[in-house]
Amino acid sequence: MSVLAIDAGTTGVTALIISADGAVASRGYEEFRQYYPRPGWVEHLPEGIWQATLAACKQALDGAAPPRCIGITNQRETAVIWDRATLVAPRRAIVWQDRRTAEICARLREQGHEARVAALTGLRLDPYFTATKLTWLAENEPEVWADVTGGSLAAGTVDSYLIARLTGGRHHVTDPSNASRTLLFDIEAGQWSAELCELFGVPPHALPEVVPSSGLIGHSDPAAFLGLSLPVAGIAGDQQAAMFGQACFAPGSAKCTYGTGSFVLCNTGTSVVRSPAGLLSTVAWMDHSGVLTYALEGSVFVTGAALQWLRDGLGLLESAAQSEAVARSVPDSGGTVFVPALTGLGAPYWDPDARGAIFGLTRGTTRAHLVRAALEAIAFEVRDVADLMAAEAQGPPSGGALRVDGGASTNDLLMQVQADQLQVPVERPVVAETTALGAAFLAGLATGVWSSQAELAATWLLDRRFQPGARDEHAYARWRAAVQRARGWARQD
Repeated sequence: MSVLAIDAGTTGVTALIISADGAVASRGYEEFRQYYPRPGWVEHLPEGIWQATLAACKQALDGAAPPRCIGITNQRETAVIWDRATLVAPRRAIVWQDRRTAEICARLREQGHEARVAALTGLRLDPYFTATKLTWLAENEPEVWADVTGGSLAAGTVDSYLIARLTGGRHHVTDPSNASRTLLFDIEAGQWSAELCELFGVPPHALPEVVPSSGLIGHSDPAAFLGLSLPVAGIAGDQQAAMFGQACFAPGSAKCTYGTGSFVLCNTGTSVVRSPAGLLSTVAWMDHSGVLTYALEGSVFVTGAALQWLRDGLGLLESAAQSEAVARSVPDSGGTVFVPALTGLGAPYWDPDARGAIFGLTRGTTRAHLVRAALEAIAFEVRDVADLMAAEAQGPPSGGALRVDGGASTNDLLMQVQADQLQVPVERPVVAETTALGAAFLAGLATGVWSSQAELAATWLLDRRFQPGARDEHAYARWRAAVQRARGWARQD
């Protein structure tokens, strides 16, 4: 028995066939284009995401035995609209990284709405989340929005769009982990909020039905999806899926995913833990019986994307993987500090007007110093979040360790610096693609591939544990000072 996991990320789609022992039997990957129409704007072509999904799944399925079911995980917060009948999107999706709605957020904040929004959603008013993207569409593209309010266009996140495409338009659904990232979902009630829909001007009838993260949703349409009729049985936003794939089932257990950004999540069980200092309260998943599990989250917007920028923007690296060897060629960053606020700052600062900055440059600064500074910045950003999380969740992660995954987790230097900065062990599993693994686990639980969370936890295997060494507090203090100088930069315009 196996499960097809579709991981629709920010820059590409990964498809994995996961066997019953939790191993990756085969894989496929296809990138899709990024659009940057204006500074601070980021868009995706929904059809590009769908075509990448088909290509990645075809690669993974070639030569593999037919899977039992499909699990889906996705970039969260991205706003997608599409025609319910034709499934054609009338415009590009507005990506989670997009900052165009900063003024809308400021307006709502000035009107005094943030406290109520936070009480209902566990979030804050920031361009990161979906609702203000839909408000922007209503205010700036009235012809398109008229079809949303009229009912011919559906609105949702990437999971909803992909399920509509997979099922030939038969299902418009999402799960609570994705719904809880929209600013439209009451996380304690576990349903869309009429009050929030009115505040953001979003018609409730345009939104997807909320279903459990693990449970039968429908079947793929053979005419739409590679000739296959398979149960679609698992959905979760990428960070919650990674938490499930890391077997962080117990309250207090925590993980960090190093992808385009870095996201630290700590399981808080069936209780919503509120953060007064910059962390988010979010739904982790909903089981088949409707019970919600919650998490405390710190969202760092740019980490792996900083290495991509060094590669593609500056030409300092041939590949992101090269960063470790280049950084190891110098003993430290030579006093260079890189603040990768390329799309503003997320937790715990929440400053959409922050901008990327490099401090401490001298005639002696080399490519290696800048690359090492970028790796250190990732570790410092995660420490910013983890220190706050440890304080607000009353202690370090359960078991005194942080489980890690994602592309940059394969960088041994980064993981060691991370352990040093956190002063707790960092544990990397054998299967690093835990986002897709979590989607597979959720689907497989619903279809009998696995019987329980305990059986899933037994499949988790340790690749390497990084024990903490000496912590460079001076370098971290320099980082904090540099962040303060980078904050609010765009407001000077």
